[in-house]
Amino acid sequence: MSFLISDAYAQAAPAGAASDPIMQFLPLVVIMVAFYFILLRPQQKRQKEHKTMIEALKKGDEVVTGGGVLGRIVEVGDNFVSLEVADKVEIKVQKAAVSSLLPKGTVKGL
Repeated sequence: MSFLISDAYAQAAPAGAASDPIMQFLPLVVIMVAFYFILLRPQQKRQKEHKTMIEALKKGDEVVTGGGVLGRIVEVGDNFVSLEVADKVEIKVQKAAVSSLLPKGTVKGL
């Protein structure tokens, strides 16, 4: 019956087997480096810019909060700012809620 089925013999190991584990981890390392430069680094830069903007807030600045409230700063505290959102209407929000600083003159009618 051996004339229909040929015998199978084990093959010798390839010559580059010693460096094979390093080559298996190389794609993972490349993905991690790409992840850092594409996602983490820009996010850290935005956080740093936002922190600098928050620390530089002063009375009279016109800002927009994260919820979309537009107003002029009338008082700055350690953790909170008071915004004038309409004539004689003030609200207090956390400094971190301020999302952007607007150019002077953007808020009209306050």
